[in-house]
Amino acid sequence: MDREVVEQKLESLRRCLQRIETKCPAEAEALLTDFDLQDIISLNLSRAVQLCVDIGAHLISGMDVPPPDAMGQTFDRLEQAGMLTTTLALNLKKAVGFRNIAVHNYD
Repeated sequence: MDREVVEQKLESLRRCLQRIETKCPAEAEALLTDFDLQDIISLNLSRAVQLCVDIGAHLISGMDVPPPDAMGQTFDRLEQAGMLTTTLALNLKKAVGFRNIAVHNYD
């Protein structure tokens, strides 16, 4: 594992989360009509999820486990290795589902 790669990805993740935090309105209703705000939040959430997958894949590459076949399986592998709790792995897999909807415009 290349520690510098992981640190760079973690810094990018921090920036995405900070951007989401500063742009997220107090009331969800504000998102209904503010399409720019929707885009900013959605883009940064999508990036954050992708960064989590990338970090996980990087960690897995240094382990003696089969590579994941899909993005969500990244978190299954990390859970099986004892690096994530079951709850966190499940939540991250759900986040991948959100990312797929946001990126691919699924209904």
